[in-house]
Amino acid sequence: MQKIETITSHANPFLKEVRRAIAKGTLTASGLAVAEGVHLLEEAIRSRVEIPAVLVSASAMHGIDALLGQLLASRIITLPDAQFVALSATETPQGVMALVEPPVWKAEELFAGVPLVVVLDGVQDPGNAGAIARAAEAFGATGIVFAKGTVGLFHPRTLRASAGSLFRLPCIAGMDADEVVALLAAHECALYVAMPWSNRAVVASETKLAGPVALAIGNEGHGVGPEMRGAALPVSIATQKVESLNASVAAAILLYEANRQRGVLRV
Repeated sequence: MQKIETITSHANPFLKEVRRAIAKGTLTASGLAVAEGVHLLEEAIRSRVEIPAVLVSASAMHGIDALLGQLLASRIITLPDAQFVALSATETPQGVMALVEPPVWKAEELFAGVPLVVVLDGVQDPGNAGAIARAAEAFGATGIVFAKGTVGLFHPRTLRASAGSLFRLPCIAGMDADEVVALLAAHECALYVAMPWSNRAVVASETKLAGPVALAIGNEGHGVGPEMRGAALPVSIATQKVESLNASVAAAILLYEANRQRGVLRV
């Protein structure tokens, strides 16, 4: 096995860089994403992304020998348990934190085949954004746009909630709403905006989701912004007794219906 390093100082510059990235919800100064937990490490390996370094608590070392053995090109750094807990962003740390080279995608890669693109417009909760990314991969989306004003694409909590989907699903970030609308128009994608329940349900026959489609999911409190709403058709999910759903739940239902209409899911 490769040489294992040990860091014991809280003032270590490398740990400061990781701590700052976790606190700000950004990449490290070196451009690496913080992927915490055994499952995300497994997913990063499976997705064949570059993993320059892995931080492991002293007590977790023996439980992940097989995983670490696959990382011959990575730095393996052990920390005292208390120091790892202080660094971790989770309530129950598993003692494993990978630093991952985030995939870089071109906008054109979101439109492969018959496009099914998810647009996040002002979604602020990283758990919601990550869960939407996971649903997007599960239901055959071809890509995700994190429009300007949305939580960071590789916020540690976004990445964790995606359960590894953000390692594989083409994603771009930082475009203004008008730029997103223009991009979708250039690829002839019909844009639908998720709205609270009205008289237009996603399951209605007039809502066609089998062709090139983009589904916009808005801010948890205010919905989709006016620029994107003005260029889109409203689409709703029929509900009983409640007016609206959590953003990630709504996105999953819309994606499921789009996939069903495409004949991929058999029910």
